Amino acid sequence: MAKSPASLTAHITRLEMTARPKSSLPMPVNIQTAIMRTSEIPLSFYRHLYRQVGARWQWVDRLRMSDEELTAALHDKRNNISVLYVNGAPAGFYEYFCQDEDTIELSHFGLIEHALGLGIGKWFLLQALYAIWTLNPKRVLTTTNNLDHPRALQLYQMFGFSPVSTGTGIVRPLSDKELLEIARKS
Repeated sequence: MAKSPASLTAHITRLEMTARPKSSLPMPVNIQTAIMRTSEIPLSFYRHLYRQVGARWQWVDRLRMSDEELTAALHDKRNNISVLYVNGAPAGFYEYFCQDEDTIELSHFGLIEHALGLGIGKWFLLQALYAIWTLNPKRVLTTTNNLDHPRALQLYQMFGFSPVSTGTGIVRPLSDKELLEIARKS
């Protein structure tokens, strides 16, 4: 019987942004990009994106959800998902949740590994923030941890987020059995 991977301790930082981004960045050159909002993303495509973006950063929560739980979360009218395409292929996504008319949470943001190092991460985050701020919230929230990209916290702060709290959590990596079950669902 396969042994389950050891749990990891995550140092969590919650951040808040209370004003629109002040900076702008040009679209990356020599790269064809498109950002497309999806209204009812198929579960298999979402799981693929989530796994491709989050595998190296230990994103597991959404992968452990049943089809019913994930459908309810993704198709909630307050939830919004946009997919980044680079040179015609999916390259990342962002997801935000409108908690109420004043508060929006950037719940997921990231690039698939083949898009890392192309110089589009900052530009893509800025596009996500522009989209969120068109809804005129009073504040935008996000969360990162030390298991995410090493520059994630710095990037959020560069665009106007400020830490509001820290804490710790336990992340239980996916077992081989869970990975097989996820592959069957895809």
